[in-house]
Amino acid sequence: MTKTVLILCTGNSCRSQMAEVLVNHDLGPDVRALSAGTRPQPKVADGAIEALKLGGMATEGLYPKDVDVVMNESIDLVVTVCDNAKESCPIFPKAIPAIHMPFHDPHGEPLESFVKVRDEIRAKLIPELKQRFGLS
Repeated sequence: MTKTVLILCTGNSCRSQMAEVLVNHDLGPDVRALSAGTRPQPKVADGAIEALKLGGMATEGLYPKDVDVVMNESIDLVVTVCDNAKESCPIFPKAIPAIHMPFHDPHGEPLESFVKVRDEIRAKLIPELKQRFGLS
């Protein structure tokens, strides 16, 4: 049975987008990741797209989404990846477990910063989800 994880950030333009792609790439089809923002930006950060492409991951169709778009999804876990999203995490129609796993915001920094954050997300979030959902 596929578990669905919502990765929530403020702008949904960088960390949450990279986490969504990484989870879907590394844990699909056992885990399906969605991402959204409490105040979505106009577009996904170029550095995030480039860091994902450098990691051999698909980036087609990525765009910032408002958390309202995913409110009716069947979500098993919410992961907030920035402090602001944790503070303004919306109330979902049913109680959903949530964890806070903050990552540095590389927005406006060189590509190396995006790559570093991508690798940190992979090193911390993927094992956490494997353990939570009993995946090997």
